[in-house]
Amino acid sequence: MLSTSIAIVVIAGPGLLIGLAAGLRGWVLAGMAPLLSYAAGGLTGPWAAAAGLPFTPLTLAGATVVFAAIAFGVRKFTVRRALPAAEPGWWARRGTIAVLACLPAAAAIGGWATLLGLGRVGALPQGFDAVYHGNAVRYIADTGDGSLFGTGHVNWYGDAAPVFYPNAYHLLAAVTYRLSGASIPETLDANTLLLPGLLALSLVTLVREFRGRAVLAGAAALTAVAAVTGVYESMARGPLLPFALGVALTPLAAVALRRYLERAAPDTGLVLVLAAVGLLCIHSSTLFGGILFAGPLLVQRWLTGWRRIGRDLLALLPIAVVSLLVAWLQLFGALGLALPYYGWPSEYRASTALGALLGFQHFEPHPQVWLSVALFLGIVFFARAGELRWIGLTAGVTGLAYVAVASSNTPVVMALSRPWWDDPYRFFSMAAVPLSLLAAHGLASAQAWLRDRLPSRVPPAVLAAVLLGAFVLLSNGLYVRTNGAWVYQGYQAADPSALRVTPGEQTAMAELGARAAPGEWAMNDRFVELPRGAGHLDSRQWSGGRMS
Repeated sequence: MLSTSIAIVVIAGPGLLIGLAAGLRGWVLAGMAPLLSYAAGGLTGPWAAAAGLPFTPLTLAGATVVFAAIAFGVRKFTVRRALPAAEPGWWARRGTIAVLACLPAAAAIGGWATLLGLGRVGALPQGFDAVYHGNAVRYIADTGDGSLFGTGHVNWYGDAAPVFYPNAYHLLAAVTYRLSGASIPETLDANTLLLPGLLALSLVTLVREFRGRAVLAGAAALTAVAAVTGVYESMARGPLLPFALGVALTPLAAVALRRYLERAAPDTGLVLVLAAVGLLCIHSSTLFGGILFAGPLLVQRWLTGWRRIGRDLLALLPIAVVSLLVAWLQLFGALGLALPYYGWPSEYRASTALGALLGFQHFEPHPQVWLSVALFLGIVFFARAGELRWIGLTAGVTGLAYVAVASSNTPVVMALSRPWWDDPYRFFSMAAVPLSLLAAHGLASAQAWLRDRLPSRVPPAVLAAVLLGAFVLLSNGLYVRTNGAWVYQGYQAADPSALRVTPGEQTAMAELGARAAPGEWAMNDRFVELPRGAGHLDSRQWSGGRMS
């Protein structure tokens, strides 16, 4: 598990230093750290390439120091002008300990479900997208080319012009690959194992920022890793690794936005800029997803105080300008992809799509009934959501978007869903995040309802532990085996010869790597039904997949 440990350091380390320098502390620091790391790496790679510098672990380390210095200077400037008020404590010590127990447990269960699907760290993803992501990581590690068009060379050969692709995921994965000495499949799998835990951490941070109870935070960690439609489907299909990473970090957009609107200052503004840019660097659609997720927060703010509208819009204007200047390479690259596209076919009638959404059941054989029960309770007790009431609108908007995409291919739907390629899977995944939080709200509200009606001699902490424990048991360990079985489809098969890339073909690719001269490429025709790969080959070369 060395590669997983190094991946944690690479994903968390730079962001922790930058966040500390920017004045973040506690849960917000822990939650925001991964997104800040991807912002730093995603900006450093393209700008280093523009300056003629290679992207290496040392480049990332140097850039981290620069970002941290900027954050420290901005924080110092802010404090000199007006000392920010200390953030009030919210959870009692017992509540904090309970959340600290729930979060690692959820991350472990989510990681175990993923590992059940993978079989082992180092399993070869069998989807077509994995070919690009694996070779992109290897390309960056071998060449040091961190540009936004460089990784396109692994998919567009010869005289074809490489296309833009946001590469924060690949840049940090390339650092993990170089530091760990692991294979490319091990590097990808190490990052994949962390996705459920990252989503759980993001939702806990969100609940903390919006003054939710510790019971809600613990429940949110558990429901986050229970929903198969959250990140597990993206592992099995594609795998859509940068998209799944973006989904896991999307809730942090609301965290950064609220902190800035509550105290519009240079330090909170810097964190918001880095959060927005980080989402953009992970994937272009992730920034749009962050807007869909956090936009309803503005609606709740403005409905409770309409005078805030002008002030908030004025405060957000410099954020938009600075973000545009900082990330203009990514933005103009994304605009260059504004070409005609065909999207994905619709899959359900609207009523069927709605039922699938509420049952947390896309193409899985059975609905996740206990998540649905918790979601029902969340809707019943919605009025108790307090500062998180806006999450209901987020769930409604993303859920309606999924139903529209799943049931219609009209020009309007195709146009509005363009950033996500009109893909029902992606919209289902985006909707699953707020729905999971609503389910957690249902569990937390049920605990509060029982607390108010049971004798006072029943400790609330014990009641919360019993209720959450019952949910874990009734859901068969947060659906760990059924979620793992779904991931399994993207990595394993009962008959290895039925895999798209069989063990024999993997051996053959390794032999090609052993025979290839430095700088030599090996590939087959893009339209031939054979395992295909492209890359600078050696004995550790990874590539595979097949046009289907």
